[in-house]
Amino acid sequence: MDDDFDMPAGDDMMMGDDGMGDFGGAEGPVMKVGEEKEIGKQGLKKKLLKEGEGWDTPEVGDEVEVHYTGTLLDGKKFDSSRDRDTTFKFKLGQGEVIKGWDLGIKTMKKGENAVFTIPAELAYGEAGSPPTIPANATLQFDVELLSWTSVRDICKDGGIFKKILKEGEKWENPKDPDEVLVKYEARLEDGTVVSKSEGVEFTVKDGHFCPALGKAVKTMKKTEKVLLTVKPQYGFGEVGRPAAGEEGAVPPNASLLVDLELVSWKTVTEIGDDKKILKKVLKEGEGYERPNEGSVVTVKITGKLQDGTVFLKKGHDEQEPLEFKTDEEAVIEGLDRAVLNMKKGEIALVTIPPEYAYGSTESKQDLAVIPANSTVIYEVELVSFVKDKESWDLNNAEKIEAAGVKKEEGNALFKLSKFARASKRYEKAAKFIEYDTSFTEDEKKLSKQLKITCNLNNAACKLKLKDYKQAEKLCTKVLELDSQNVKALYRRSQAYTQLADLELAEVDIKKALEIDPDNRDVKLTYKTLKEKIKEINKKDAKFYSNMFSKMTKPSGEESKA
Repeated sequence: MDDDFDMPAGDDMMMGDDGMGDFGGAEGPVMKVGEEKEIGKQGLKKKLLKEGEGWDTPEVGDEVEVHYTGTLLDGKKFDSSRDRDTTFKFKLGQGEVIKGWDLGIKTMKKGENAVFTIPAELAYGEAGSPPTIPANATLQFDVELLSWTSVRDICKDGGIFKKILKEGEKWENPKDPDEVLVKYEARLEDGTVVSKSEGVEFTVKDGHFCPALGKAVKTMKKTEKVLLTVKPQYGFGEVGRPAAGEEGAVPPNASLLVDLELVSWKTVTEIGDDKKILKKVLKEGEGYERPNEGSVVTVKITGKLQDGTVFLKKGHDEQEPLEFKTDEEAVIEGLDRAVLNMKKGEIALVTIPPEYAYGSTESKQDLAVIPANSTVIYEVELVSFVKDKESWDLNNAEKIEAAGVKKEEGNALFKLSKFARASKRYEKAAKFIEYDTSFTEDEKKLSKQLKITCNLNNAACKLKLKDYKQAEKLCTKVLELDSQNVKALYRRSQAYTQLADLELAEVDIKKALEIDPDNRDVKLTYKTLKEKIKEINKKDAKFYSNMFSKMTKPSGEESKA
């Protein structure tokens, strides 16, 4: 617009409640050419002259480009970008134009042409804009939305604005553990370059240069190019940064402009509850399938210490690849877990800390000795795998047979005090026969007994692993099938005791004793539980006695204390 005629929003016209009513949001009113509708509940009207493309509409913060002609209701023209043959650009929803524009243009699609009738309250109000616009004037704008550039307030606090210069590929964004490769150039507002790189790698959560880069790349797609406007709180704050080498100085409280391109990234997966095993993808695999527990996998593998010493090499230099069955302790736990997270053809770098590798003991390998407490690094290519059968791959007889095999495997592991692995076997066994509606009566009897045994044994594992809540749930499953099961009542009582629910623990152990009064373990547990309840009751009595005596002590005695 002309220098002497812009479209400022007065203080009372800053964006707040937009009054869009049913027409608020991205899509705006659904309209046909020639139709006029009211937008919101503040008197703004829109008449569609030409339909736009697609479904997308600009959002608050986007930089839009339009052509327009503004007239009074009597048809008198007061401004036109078309007459000047110069498009007009502004940031939507930032108060750079009258509120009627902010509300109306966000309902438009690319290429759309519409006439907006804007009441004075959403335009220039009682003051008008002399000499061209009278006080309390209703205005009409013929607007064509040519395009817009996406601008996002990344942190929702005005600290980092991201303007997309080139759309990226696909839909994924990097996550905190991922390693990204970026190109960037950072400038002060006067254009002085303070830092640049034609290719630098960093972990997203660690960031690079200033906090804004790490936050911005998490919102970007591969090959996306953006311009960041960075406020001091996401740059170098009140302190600034001195010059160092080829890097320029950043003054205190300086804003920055950063051209940033996300070239690529390597996905890093944090494996395990403690997220200590790290898998960095060097080459993406095929499809979506991954090995399951019990799969037979074939891998090419190179194992190194952190200093680069190679201690294992299989599948390279005409050597046979390594083949093993997962979840059978054929390899160290960290490698086993990592392979379960890979796809066929994937190549990954796996970093495994000592507790998931060879622990506190020295280990002699093919090519070198691994010292105690060593972190090891494997480059692994998953050549192929054959999955262990799942329940849906089996007929009813095979399901019962497979459940029995897994139960026996669980029993063997339990005897070796490998409770976590035993628990997985019992879970897998129970899963094979979880749904038995298609079973014959004989099959249902076998299935029921297997479910009871597997869930009982799994509950014993959970008690050993101090997972008392799961132990209680598993025992409850058993009691739903067999309400008189003494072992289930006994183990659930143990779980309740550890969960400090002594009343429920007592109910279960009493019932177990009624069913089997000669059971030595049950009698011993009941005796221990009664003593525990008695001790707690004593403590409670003492506590309430002390509290009561303090409440009833005479004020004179209190003053002497």
